[in-house]
Amino acid sequence: MKRLDDKQLVARSLRGKTEAFGELVKRYQGSVYASSYYYVGRYGVAEDVAQMAFMAAYKGLGQLKDGENFGPWLKGITSRTAANWLRRNGDRIDNETPVPLGKALVLEDARIGPSGHAERNELGEQIQRAVDALPERYRLIVILRYLQELSYAEIAEFTGESKSEVRGILQKAGRKLRDLLSEWDSSSEGEGRWRPVQK
Repeated sequence: MKRLDDKQLVARSLRGKTEAFGELVKRYQGSVYASSYYYVGRYGVAEDVAQMAFMAAYKGLGQLKDGENFGPWLKGITSRTAANWLRRNGDRIDNETPVPLGKALVLEDARIGPSGHAERNELGEQIQRAVDALPERYRLIVILRYLQELSYAEIAEFTGESKSEVRGILQKAGRKLRDLLSEWDSSSEGEGRWRPVQK
């Protein structure tokens, strides 16, 4: 069976074919989750926000003027859903569990030992702070690419950027991350500063 495009899936969904909307959910679940995590910064909350965003999209599907724009339209719904959640529940965010570093970083096997794991965790925290320090336009695309491992085409489809814009943003973000991770040296207490990354 040939892969249906978003416009075709939206049209089928509007005709009551729930499996067509299920296909849209499968296609965009990584993007919506990553976008939710980008806004709320917590694993459990991001899952809830992603589910609420898909429910809102399903209910509002009739308002979408052009099915080809489903990805960017869904991104807007996700952003608004996350903003609404934060407005209502922002004080609860500190009690949530952040995304496990193992999801964001590829770790070597268990032979690296406890000190190796501690160094990896410290590096993971430095990388997370560096990503958080990126300009807003870069941050979501970095999360989509490296946390959710989406292709340039999938990121472009979700964000509404072209593939070449996505590639350019990732290149600029990579340079910025390298600069952030290498320009900061550890302070005497080792708190609040970046350590240069050794390759």
